[in-house]
Amino acid sequence: MSDARVPILMYHAVATDPNAATRALSVTPEAFAEQMAVLADRGRTPVTTAELASCWRSGRALPERPVLVTFDDGYEGVHRHALPALAEHGFPATLFVTTGWLRGPYDTGGGLDTMLDWAQVRELAAAGVEIGGHSHSHPQLDQVSEATLRFELIHCKEIVSDRLGSVPTSFAYPYGYSSRRVRQAVRETGYAQALAVGNGLARRAQGPYALRRVTVRRGTGIEEFERVVEGRAIARTFARDRALTKGYAVVRGTRRARGLVSRTGG
Repeated sequence: MSDARVPILMYHAVATDPNAATRALSVTPEAFAEQMAVLADRGRTPVTTAELASCWRSGRALPERPVLVTFDDGYEGVHRHALPALAEHGFPATLFVTTGWLRGPYDTGGGLDTMLDWAQVRELAAAGVEIGGHSHSHPQLDQVSEATLRFELIHCKEIVSDRLGSVPTSFAYPYGYSSRRVRQAVRETGYAQALAVGNGLARRAQGPYALRRVTVRRGTGIEEFERVVEGRAIARTFARDRALTKGYAVVRGTRRARGLVSRTGG
Protein backbone atom coordinates (compact mmCIF):
# COMPACT_ATOMS: atom_id res chain seq x y z
CA MET A 1 0.00 0.00 0.00
CA SER A 2 1.21 3.52 -0.76
CA ASP A 3 0.66 4.63 2.84
CA ALA A 4 2.60 1.72 4.34
CA ARG A 5 4.97 2.50 7.19
CA VAL A 6 8.17 0.54 6.78
CA PRO A 7 10.87 0.05 9.43
CA ILE A 8 14.34 0.77 8.02
CA LEU A 9 16.88 -0.49 10.54
CA MET A 10 20.17 1.42 10.75
CA TYR A 11 23.21 -0.55 11.91
CA HIS A 12 26.87 0.40 12.05
CA ALA A 13 29.52 -1.95 13.47
CA VAL A 14 28.75 -5.58 14.30
CA ALA A 15 31.52 -6.55 16.71
CA THR A 16 32.23 -8.41 19.93
CA ASP A 17 34.78 -5.90 21.15
CA PRO A 18 34.50 -2.63 19.20
CA ASN A 19 36.64 0.35 20.02
CA ALA A 20 35.38 3.36 21.96
CA ALA A 21 34.56 5.35 18.83
CA THR A 22 32.09 2.76 17.51
CA ARG A 23 30.85 1.02 20.66
CA ALA A 24 27.62 2.94 21.29
CA LEU A 25 26.34 2.39 17.74
CA SER A 26 27.57 -1.19 17.50
CA VAL A 27 25.75 -4.45 18.17
CA THR A 28 27.21 -7.79 19.18
CA PRO A 29 27.18 -10.64 16.66
CA GLU A 30 24.86 -12.54 19.00
CA ALA A 31 22.41 -9.64 19.24
CA PHE A 32 22.38 -9.19 15.47
CA ALA A 33 21.70 -12.90 14.89
CA GLU A 34 18.87 -12.81 17.43
CA GLN A 35 17.38 -9.72 15.79
CA MET A 36 17.43 -11.35 12.36
CA ALA A 37 15.71 -14.40 13.87
CA VAL A 38 13.00 -12.10 15.24
CA LEU A 39 12.40 -10.67 11.76
CA ALA A 40 12.07 -14.20 10.38
CA ASP A 41 9.78 -15.32 13.20
CA ARG A 42 7.55 -12.26 12.72
CA GLY A 43 7.17 -13.00 9.01
CA ARG A 44 9.03 -9.88 7.94
CA THR A 45 10.24 -9.63 4.33
CA PRO A 46 13.53 -7.73 4.02
CA VAL A 47 14.06 -5.73 0.84
CA THR A 48 16.87 -3.49 -0.35
CA THR A 49 16.71 0.29 -0.38
CA ALA A 50 16.51 0.31 -4.17
CA GLU A 51 13.62 -2.17 -4.14
CA LEU A 52 11.62 -0.15 -1.62
CA ALA A 53 12.09 3.08 -3.52
CA SER A 54 11.29 1.41 -6.84
CA CYS A 55 8.00 0.05 -5.49
CA TRP A 56 6.99 3.43 -4.12
CA ARG A 57 8.07 5.21 -7.30
CA SER A 58 6.18 2.87 -9.63
CA GLY A 59 3.19 2.16 -7.42
CA ARG A 60 3.93 -1.57 -7.33
CA ALA A 61 2.84 -3.42 -4.24
CA LEU A 62 5.43 -4.01 -1.53
CA PRO A 63 5.97 -7.54 -0.27
CA GLU A 64 4.17 -8.68 2.85
CA ARG A 65 5.43 -6.99 6.04
CA PRO A 66 8.52 -5.32 4.52
CA VAL A 67 11.59 -4.28 6.48
CA LEU A 68 15.03 -2.95 5.50
CA VAL A 69 18.34 -3.91 7.08
CA THR A 70 20.97 -1.23 6.43
CA PHE A 71 24.57 -0.70 7.51
CA ASP A 72 26.55 2.55 7.43
CA ASP A 73 30.27 3.23 6.94
CA GLY A 74 31.62 -0.23 6.06
CA TYR A 75 32.92 -2.00 9.16
CA GLU A 76 34.61 -5.37 8.73
CA GLY A 77 32.14 -7.09 11.04
CA VAL A 78 29.39 -6.67 8.45
CA HIS A 79 31.20 -9.31 6.39
CA ARG A 80 32.50 -11.42 9.27
CA HIS A 81 29.42 -11.49 11.50
CA ALA A 82 26.35 -9.98 9.81
CA LEU A 83 26.60 -11.76 6.47
CA PRO A 84 26.30 -15.30 7.92
CA ALA A 85 23.20 -14.27 9.90
CA LEU A 86 21.64 -12.66 6.84
CA ALA A 87 22.48 -15.71 4.71
CA GLU A 88 20.91 -18.07 7.23
CA HIS A 89 17.53 -16.48 6.56
CA GLY A 90 18.10 -15.53 2.92
CA PHE A 91 17.82 -11.84 3.79
CA PRO A 92 19.04 -9.05 1.50
CA ALA A 93 20.40 -5.83 3.00
CA THR A 94 21.95 -2.50 2.00
CA LEU A 95 25.48 -1.40 2.90
CA PHE A 96 26.33 2.30 2.53
CA VAL A 97 30.10 2.61 2.16
CA THR A 98 32.33 5.55 3.00
CA THR A 99 34.80 4.92 0.19
CA GLY A 100 37.72 6.78 1.78
CA TRP A 101 37.45 4.64 4.91
CA LEU A 102 37.62 1.22 3.26
CA ARG A 103 40.91 -0.62 3.16
CA GLY A 104 42.57 -0.41 -0.24
CA PRO A 105 43.82 2.13 -2.79
CA TYR A 106 41.43 4.93 -1.79
CA ASP A 107 41.92 4.64 1.99
CA THR A 108 42.40 8.07 3.57
CA GLY A 109 42.98 6.64 7.04
CA GLY A 110 39.76 8.04 8.48
CA GLY A 111 38.06 4.77 9.36
CA LEU A 112 36.93 4.56 12.97
CA ASP A 113 37.65 0.85 13.45
CA THR A 114 38.64 -2.14 11.31
CA MET A 115 36.98 -1.53 7.95
CA LEU A 116 36.02 -3.75 5.04
CA ASP A 117 38.32 -4.16 2.07
CA TRP A 118 37.03 -4.15 -1.49
CA ALA A 119 37.21 -7.94 -1.89
CA GLN A 120 34.84 -8.25 1.08
CA VAL A 121 32.54 -5.60 -0.37
CA ARG A 122 32.39 -7.57 -3.62
CA GLU A 123 31.52 -10.74 -1.69
CA LEU A 124 28.75 -8.90 0.11
CA ALA A 125 27.38 -7.63 -3.20
CA ALA A 126 27.51 -11.14 -4.67
CA ALA A 127 25.55 -12.40 -1.65
CA GLY A 128 22.65 -10.01 -2.29
CA VAL A 129 23.71 -6.94 -0.34
CA GLU A 130 23.01 -3.70 -2.21
CA ILE A 131 26.03 -1.39 -2.06
CA GLY A 132 25.15 2.28 -1.75
CA GLY A 133 27.12 5.48 -1.24
CA HIS A 134 27.87 7.21 2.06
CA SER A 135 30.27 9.92 0.78
CA HIS A 136 34.05 9.64 0.44
CA SER A 137 35.33 11.06 3.74
CA HIS A 138 32.13 11.17 5.87
CA PRO A 139 31.79 14.95 6.37
CA GLN A 140 28.70 16.79 7.55
CA LEU A 141 27.47 17.44 4.03
CA ASP A 142 25.20 20.33 4.96
CA GLN A 143 28.21 22.24 6.33
CA VAL A 144 30.61 21.94 3.37
CA SER A 145 31.09 24.09 0.27
CA GLU A 146 29.32 23.29 -2.98
CA ALA A 147 32.57 22.04 -4.54
CA THR A 148 33.30 19.73 -1.61
CA LEU A 149 29.72 18.47 -1.59
CA ARG A 150 29.86 17.54 -5.27
CA PHE A 151 33.28 15.92 -4.86
CA GLU A 152 32.09 13.79 -1.93
CA LEU A 153 29.07 12.54 -3.84
CA ILE A 154 30.67 12.02 -7.24
CA HIS A 155 33.98 10.53 -6.06
CA CYS A 156 32.14 8.03 -3.87
CA LYS A 157 29.91 7.01 -6.76
CA GLU A 158 32.81 6.70 -9.19
CA ILE A 159 34.87 4.53 -6.83
CA VAL A 160 31.99 2.14 -6.10
CA SER A 161 31.24 1.91 -9.82
CA ASP A 162 34.90 1.21 -10.63
CA ARG A 163 35.41 -1.42 -7.90
CA LEU A 164 32.10 -3.25 -8.33
CA GLY A 165 31.23 -2.70 -11.98
CA SER A 166 27.77 -1.33 -11.11
CA VAL A 167 26.59 2.18 -10.36
CA PRO A 168 25.20 2.76 -6.85
CA THR A 169 21.67 4.17 -6.88
CA SER A 170 21.09 4.59 -3.13
CA PHE A 171 22.73 7.01 -0.70
CA ALA A 172 22.74 7.57 3.06
CA TYR A 173 23.63 10.96 4.53
CA PRO A 174 26.64 10.88 6.90
CA TYR A 175 25.35 11.53 10.44
CA GLY A 176 21.88 11.66 8.88
CA TYR A 177 22.40 15.37 8.13
CA SER A 178 21.04 16.90 4.95
CA SER A 179 19.46 20.09 3.69
CA ARG A 180 17.53 21.06 0.59
CA ARG A 181 20.83 21.88 -1.12
CA VAL A 182 22.33 18.51 -0.18
CA ARG A 183 19.26 16.56 -1.27
CA GLN A 184 19.23 18.40 -4.58
CA ALA A 185 22.90 17.60 -5.16
CA VAL A 186 22.34 13.93 -4.32
CA ARG A 187 19.57 13.80 -6.92
CA GLU A 188 21.58 15.67 -9.53
CA THR A 189 24.60 13.39 -9.15
CA GLY A 190 22.46 10.40 -10.07
CA TYR A 191 21.39 8.76 -6.84
CA ALA A 192 17.75 7.71 -7.10
CA GLN A 193 16.98 7.61 -3.36
CA ALA A 194 18.58 8.55 -0.05
CA LEU A 195 18.13 7.69 3.61
CA ALA A 196 18.24 10.03 6.58
CA VAL A 197 17.83 8.96 10.23
CA GLY A 198 14.90 10.66 11.96
CA ASN A 199 14.15 7.62 14.13
CA GLY A 200 10.73 7.00 12.66
CA LEU A 201 9.17 4.62 10.18
CA ALA A 202 9.65 5.30 6.48
CA ARG A 203 6.66 6.43 4.41
CA ARG A 204 6.27 7.16 0.73
CA ALA A 205 5.14 10.70 1.59
CA GLN A 206 8.61 11.51 2.98
CA GLY A 207 9.90 11.52 -0.60
CA PRO A 208 12.71 9.39 -2.03
CA TYR A 209 15.49 11.62 -0.65
CA ALA A 210 14.45 11.85 3.00
CA LEU A 211 13.35 8.36 4.03
CA ARG A 212 13.60 7.83 7.78
CA ARG A 213 15.44 5.08 9.63
CA VAL A 214 15.47 3.79 13.18
CA THR A 215 18.75 3.35 15.07
CA VAL A 216 19.77 -0.05 16.41
CA ARG A 217 22.55 0.30 18.96
CA ARG A 218 24.38 -1.66 21.62
CA GLY A 219 21.77 -0.77 24.23
CA THR A 220 18.82 -1.96 22.12
CA GLY A 221 17.31 -4.92 23.96
CA ILE A 222 15.31 -7.57 22.13
CA GLU A 223 11.96 -6.36 23.47
CA GLU A 224 12.70 -2.82 22.35
CA PHE A 225 13.80 -4.17 18.98
CA GLU A 226 10.51 -6.01 18.57
CA ARG A 227 8.52 -2.89 19.46
CA VAL A 228 10.45 -0.75 16.98
CA VAL A 229 10.03 -3.24 14.15
CA GLU A 230 6.28 -3.36 14.81
CA GLY A 231 6.14 0.45 14.96
CA ARG A 232 5.06 0.59 18.60
CA ALA A 233 6.20 3.28 21.06
CA ILE A 234 8.74 4.71 18.64
CA ALA A 235 8.21 8.30 19.79
CA ARG A 236 8.86 7.29 23.40
CA THR A 237 11.79 5.03 22.54
CA PHE A 238 13.60 7.77 20.62
CA ALA A 239 12.35 10.82 22.54
CA ARG A 240 15.84 11.80 23.71
CA ASP A 241 17.34 11.32 20.23
CA ARG A 242 14.65 13.51 18.69
CA ALA A 243 15.08 16.25 21.28
CA LEU A 244 18.83 16.33 20.69
CA THR A 245 18.31 16.35 16.93
CA LYS A 246 15.92 19.31 17.07
CA GLY A 247 18.24 21.29 19.32
CA TYR A 248 21.26 20.60 17.17
CA ALA A 249 19.32 21.52 14.02
CA VAL A 250 19.07 25.10 15.29
CA VAL A 251 22.82 25.20 15.89
CA ARG A 252 23.54 23.73 12.48
CA GLY A 253 21.21 26.18 10.74
CA THR A 254 23.05 29.06 12.38
CA ARG A 255 26.39 27.63 11.28
CA ARG A 256 25.16 27.28 7.71
CA ALA A 257 23.90 30.86 7.67
CA ARG A 258 27.21 32.16 8.98
CA GLY A 259 29.06 30.10 6.41
CA LEU A 260 26.99 31.52 3.58
CA VAL A 261 27.61 35.06 4.81
CA SER A 262 31.35 34.52 4.99
CA ARG A 263 31.46 32.94 1.53
CA THR A 264 29.54 35.82 0.00
CA GLY A 265 31.60 38.41 1.82
CA GLY A 266 28.57 39.86 3.58
